[in-house]
Amino acid sequence: MGEAMLKATLQVAMGAVLLAGMGIVPLRAQAPPSAPQATANCQNTESFERWLGEFRKEAQASGISRATLAAALDGMAFDPSIVNRDRRQSFFAQSFPAFSAKLISSNRLQTGAAKLKQHHELFARVEREYGVPGPVIAALWGLESDFGGSMGELPVLRSLATLAYDCRRPDMFRAELLDALRIVDRGDLTPAQMIGSWAGELGQTQFLPAHYFKFAVDYDGDGRRDLLRSVPDVIASTANFLVFLGWQRGQPWLEEVRVPANLPWDQADLAVQHPRATWAKWGVTAINGRPLTPDALPASLVLPTGRFGPAFLAFPNFQVYLKWNQSLNYCLTAAHLAQRFAGEPPYHHGTPPPDWSLAQLRELQQLLVRRGFSVGDIDGKLGAATRASVKAAQMKYGLPADSYPTAELLEHLRAGR
Repeated sequence: MGEAMLKATLQVAMGAVLLAGMGIVPLRAQAPPSAPQATANCQNTESFERWLGEFRKEAQASGISRATLAAALDGMAFDPSIVNRDRRQSFFAQSFPAFSAKLISSNRLQTGAAKLKQHHELFARVEREYGVPGPVIAALWGLESDFGGSMGELPVLRSLATLAYDCRRPDMFRAELLDALRIVDRGDLTPAQMIGSWAGELGQTQFLPAHYFKFAVDYDGDGRRDLLRSVPDVIASTANFLVFLGWQRGQPWLEEVRVPANLPWDQADLAVQHPRATWAKWGVTAINGRPLTPDALPASLVLPTGRFGPAFLAFPNFQVYLKWNQSLNYCLTAAHLAQRFAGEPPYHHGTPPPDWSLAQLRELQQLLVRRGFSVGDIDGKLGAATRASVKAAQMKYGLPADSYPTAELLEHLRAGR
């Protein structure tokens, strides 16, 4: 993933309950940004009770009613387990093929197809109104909560109050807590109904309170925006948020392609866009070998496991996925799952290299830093900064610059050539 594509603040996934249950915590655009390393072990200097008293005054001054404050905050207690989760969060490093294989299960495919059929008229109405296809919404619905089956089991207000009090990221979670109270004040949910993830995400497509408050839609006309139980509200609200993130009506999001052996590999980068006609001129074809549509639609070539693995053209609508969730593996999985729901076949795995272990990736990062490249934290994760440095090192050593590490690159780095 190119650095230029990360300017919509990198953020840590703290909802995605289903993924977290698998040990996978992706980077999310919906969640507050990760704190700097210097604050990871900070200590609070005042009691939770005193902080809560001051917060009540702030909330009341912002217009939240006394009744809501009493219902939501009376008896509120600090939950140290939430802070522990926040400080040990991590991304489970997997290759795209391994990641997508776990999430695009036969059960999820069958359930998604059934949901699209069951709610056909609703999805069609939402697409007419918002321009977002049903398969796109259904894929996010499935990945975020298994179509409402796994939305989290924790009291959201307690989680948010705990994180707003904690010294690591108080401003971000204070704002989320205020918006959660506004949701209650507006009459959408009661405090007791606000059950969700440990970081405060709510509903069947896991909205943070700020996004719930701003983008939730009362699509069933009952006077409330209920993203926990109302399927019409869930589907329309998800579409509404995607439009806010930049979804373009009638445009594609992802296209699997076949790449030639002599491609200028340094152009395969999310930070690089060319008209689809240019990719066609360079020999990129549809996956079935047919010519690409030679139009001016901008697209990036994405090679999640290098030049021998699967290849995709990512169009402007794919950038919306990256704003929803900054994990490239998650975005490719969600976008491809949407294609599957739209009738496309499984993608071709090609012959990707073996997965890199955590220890191997740490060694790679250490060597890159030793040779003058920047990778961010040495954490054993093949993230955006590491992939950018891999590309730069490949170009330095005259290797195909597809941004994916190889044993050959590792040998060059070890030798210091």
